[in-house]
Amino acid sequence: MSYTEGETVVPRSVEEEMKESYLRYSMSVIIARALPDVRDGLKPSQRRVLYAMRQLNLSPGAKHRKCAKICGDTSGDYHPHGEQVIYPTLVRMAQDWVMRYTMVQGQGNFGSIDGDPPAAMRYTEARLTKPSMALMEDLDKETVEYIPNYDETKKEPTVFPAKFPNLLCNGSSGIAVGMATNIPPHNLTELCKATELLIDNPNVTIDEIMEVMPAPDFPTGGMICGYRGIKEAFHTGRGKLRVRGTIHVEETKTADKQRLIIDQVPYNVNKARLIERIADLVNNKAITGIADIRDESDKQGMRVAIDLKKGEIPDVVINQLYKFTDMQITFGCNMLALDKGLPRIMNVKQMIAAWVEHRIEVVRARTRFELNKAEARAHILEGYLKALSHLDDVVKIIRKSNTREEAKIALVEKYQFTDRQVNAVLDLRLYQLTGMEKEKIEAEYADLQAKIAHYRAILGSEALVRGIIKDELGDIQKFDKTERKTQIVPAEEEFQMEDLIADEPVILTISNDDYIKRMPTGTFREQKRGGQGVIGFDHKKETDMIKDIYVASTHDTLMFFTNFGRVYWVKVWQIPEAGRRSKGKPLVNLLEGLSEGERIAAQLRVRKFDEEEASILLATKQGVVKKTLLEAFSSPRRKGVYAINIDEGDEVIAAHMVRPEEQIMLFTHEGMAVRFDQEQVRAMGRVARGVRGVKLKSASDHVVSCEVVSGNETVLVVCENGYGKRSSVEQFRQTHRGGVGVRSIITSKRNGQVVGALSVGDKDSVVLMASSGHTLRLSMQDIRVMGRSTQGVKVVNLKNSDTLVAMQKIEHLEESEEKK
Repeated sequence: MSYTEGETVVPRSVEEEMKESYLRYSMSVIIARALPDVRDGLKPSQRRVLYAMRQLNLSPGAKHRKCAKICGDTSGDYHPHGEQVIYPTLVRMAQDWVMRYTMVQGQGNFGSIDGDPPAAMRYTEARLTKPSMALMEDLDKETVEYIPNYDETKKEPTVFPAKFPNLLCNGSSGIAVGMATNIPPHNLTELCKATELLIDNPNVTIDEIMEVMPAPDFPTGGMICGYRGIKEAFHTGRGKLRVRGTIHVEETKTADKQRLIIDQVPYNVNKARLIERIADLVNNKAITGIADIRDESDKQGMRVAIDLKKGEIPDVVINQLYKFTDMQITFGCNMLALDKGLPRIMNVKQMIAAWVEHRIEVVRARTRFELNKAEARAHILEGYLKALSHLDDVVKIIRKSNTREEAKIALVEKYQFTDRQVNAVLDLRLYQLTGMEKEKIEAEYADLQAKIAHYRAILGSEALVRGIIKDELGDIQKFDKTERKTQIVPAEEEFQMEDLIADEPVILTISNDDYIKRMPTGTFREQKRGGQGVIGFDHKKETDMIKDIYVASTHDTLMFFTNFGRVYWVKVWQIPEAGRRSKGKPLVNLLEGLSEGERIAAQLRVRKFDEEEASILLATKQGVVKKTLLEAFSSPRRKGVYAINIDEGDEVIAAHMVRPEEQIMLFTHEGMAVRFDQEQVRAMGRVARGVRGVKLKSASDHVVSCEVVSGNETVLVVCENGYGKRSSVEQFRQTHRGGVGVRSIITSKRNGQVVGALSVGDKDSVVLMASSGHTLRLSMQDIRVMGRSTQGVKVVNLKNSDTLVAMQKIEHLEESEEKK
């Protein structure tokens, strides 16, 4: 290989050269071509087209100019990539079926929703729209940074001031290297309200934003089916929206024949191709109910008429159109944009917050510009006023001077004018020395002082800046007052069956072999203390015996905690209702993923998972307690998740909701009880083990109940032989976590060991379940409050060798006694 004189050869690995070159290329595509800026919602090519049109003074009130001129100026001054590349960008910003709020007003053929190409740029004309002017407003007030263009002959802005959040208004799509963006458009009025919410309260939640801006709003209308995809997109920046066109049924003059009218298609769907697809399906006999199809669209709007055959059911054909054609599409939201020069996936709140941050900087920069301008003018006026107050001397000095420079030096020396002031004084015209002109100067000076004070107040207060942004958003909404175009309808699979189900309390029972059933609370009549109860379960073998009984509302979510420490979610109304003597349904059919030997140990009813300061407390048989924030369980999993890490030989026995200033009480099988503040148990993650709640006195002892109290309740403790007592919580002194505790009831031969304990009030009822299946509903008004260490009284008469196995509280139910 030969070298020329002075040439230096640097050895270079092909792999490194390719890697570095591709990295530079990919970053160029990402930063300077394919992705929009979160602040103004524009890509560089779009920004340069609009800026070139502004430089041509193509405001909304100006005459249209040829697109060839616009593209030529854009290419020559800012975007050296050829007019044939720039023109499609210009055209897209003028198409109202692509842009929710067009940036360019076109005149001529700019294409159609059928996919027709626009006319050549030499035939079409364009000018800016009000939204695009709002994006560029205040560009000449030093609000944004300017950089040299490609040949450094001009300067161009790096971003527009953007008076409204354009990225969410118009959305964006683009494919970069290794990443892509697909942001749906939104309704301007709704977006402005959402932005105002965030301006007023930076801690506003996305759910609160969705109350005023519930979903994207496509320019072609249509329907978004289901809320799940919207929530995912708004919360995470990624989500799939199922979008449908709208179809309505129209009667015809012929009997038994109807017509379907398509008046809206999904976003980015080509109408002509859609019609071709429907025709192909009819020809291939995939859809047999269509007799004819016509495109009757005109300037009044879209109208595709589909004549049905005689006797055809419209709903059947409509479902076939949604299933086989682009009348139903999936819009994949991927809300990726450039934030401070870096690509970032953002949720709706983050995008709005990024725009607000940018707008705050713009308003401050504009205010500084106006302040400097006002101060400069005020400085000149101060010189005028000083000169006018010494008018005769000033005139004498000027007349005596031979040159302007000599007069300038003399005036500065005598009156301490600044250089700018003395030049302005020397440039004064004679008519400005009249009394009336002096009054005008004084009035202008006073007005400027007020403006200067206002500008300084704005720069010193972020609240004023945010108020200005809100006022400007109010003005922006005047651009477009149209209502939402895209409807939001529930998806079939998201239809809430509980809306058809009465919200009422029910009793749930679980047998030893994990059969569950739901029964009305009226199934068990309230009886006097000492009654025998009624049959609540018809058992035929030992495993059929009831092991637990719960009370919940049909609209609650029931969280099942297993002995292995896992948790499962089930809606109460999904549990089948059954009679008193029915066995119910196996839990394994409701809970997917139960392991061998895994059984339900506790349940908890939850109305909503976003309650602040609420936690779930779990207690185990060996006295371990664990607290986890409720929101950690807000995402149900079909096969359950771990809620606590269980030691070998231990198992979960209770689950409760706890809140600040409440206490925890643990009751043992051998009659001991410990009471301590819930703050002594710190909140942990779902898979943590927990801490010791009570110290057991013997190896045979174990925890039978866990209750959450506030200190002014009473506690009902029941033993296996049917005896029990009700004592005040205050009699159980509050101690530290992990202690032995105090005596809750004497576990004598008469009483037997403790079955359980409940926190109760006078209006509560308690349902007791015996091993034979008998149940008794007992009012707490029938049981008097007695001392902590007493043996108690008989609360239920048991037959033969029957024993109590479970108990559950029914809160504040007022029902008439069931007739015998």
